[in-house]
Amino acid sequence: MDDVELPLVYTWAEARTAGARRRQVTADGRRLTRGLYVSAAAEDGLAARCQAWTRLLPPDAAFGLGTAAALFGVQADPPPEVEVVLRPRPVQPQRRGLAVHVRDLRSEDVVETAGLRVTSGAQTFLDLAQRLPPAELVAVGDALLRTGRLDTASLARRLGRAGRVRGVVRARDCAALLSPGAMSRPESLLRYWLSTSDLPDPQVQVPVLDSRGRVVAHADLGYAEHRLAIEYEGRQHAEAVQFGRDVDRYSLMAAGGWLVLRFAGRHLTGPAVVVERTRRALLSRGWSPVS
Repeated sequence: MDDVELPLVYTWAEARTAGARRRQVTADGRRLTRGLYVSAAAEDGLAARCQAWTRLLPPDAAFGLGTAAALFGVQADPPPEVEVVLRPRPVQPQRRGLAVHVRDLRSEDVVETAGLRVTSGAQTFLDLAQRLPPAELVAVGDALLRTGRLDTASLARRLGRAGRVRGVVRARDCAALLSPGAMSRPESLLRYWLSTSDLPDPQVQVPVLDSRGRVVAHADLGYAEHRLAIEYEGRQHAEAVQFGRDVDRYSLMAAGGWLVLRFAGRHLTGPAVVVERTRRALLSRGWSPVS
């Protein structure tokens, strides 16, 4: 008997009804959970897997928390289980590979992304406040702002009606520190550590001017008053073209009297080195701590 043609997403019952043999289903499909399969010919990505999960979920389900953050592109690694948010109901779906979170969602708490119902940027930020440390939450919030998935007005409205839900205090504290100007997670971490230290709050994307007042470069972070620039050097800075651009940028900064502090991935394990080096640099540039 020849194999039958199967769709890209199907249930075990659908495959058997169509005449597929057990061997074909086992060989062709990637099993997401009991009874749900994605064809090996289908695209293998988070959005595709979430689309498959909708076959088993109630129509009001929304993908949320870490899954939403990954779908939005503001977190690199999705959680091992697909996370969905559902309104309260007598019985919630229980499936291996699925984590269900109960929330009293309103219509404004759900958006559509890649054809999927996903919790809004504001709802996602509030939900992640339950599990992320403040620095990482600020990094996610910065990315949501930067990508247009979040705005300050919608976040203020959502936090305003959050009551005493778990994580709301952290969410409100971190909301005051968000900035769309931070261009990456490392920049957000550096900015958070400096902003929550006893040092002055750093500026974001600080313009560097030449003697004629023309903008010749921008620093990731810095203190224009003291001509101190703070730069994060990711792996892309080792590429030949980017390295050449950096040489020009740092030369122009130095020619304008700027001191440049450069940090790398090894400095992202904690704030101590970043804060202490920035303190010493500020002191060398004439900054005086408040007594």
